[in-house]
Amino acid sequence: MEGDTYSTLGNGTQQIDGKILQTFQKRFVQVQNILDQNRVLINEINQNHESRVPDNLNKNVGLIKELNSNIRRVVDLYADLSTSFTKSNDVSSEGDSSGAVKSEGKSSHKRHRPL
Repeated sequence: MEGDTYSTLGNGTQQIDGKILQTFQKRFVQVQNILDQNRVLINEINQNHESRVPDNLNKNVGLIKELNSNIRRVVDLYADLSTSFTKSNDVSSEGDSSGAVKSEGKSSHKRHRPL
């Protein structure tokens, strides 16, 4: 592994350039940060629930909404990662002489949502 290029699994010598790898790393860091936030939210929700104090139980409504929003963000980030990986795989396979059929960029699995 030299410079900003890393080998990937698969047939042939497909490569992912450093910029794509940085994008993946950035998304994974974002996901991990959100999951860490969710852990804190879940602990607070559990403490509020166990306290049975009405004000704390009311706070849980907002905390659960925030948790749900975070989960949606994680799903969107993973969808973006999947799309990026598919695109990078398509680009790297353009030079592949193995005779494999290339994707025409049509996929029923792609979702695009604003972050």
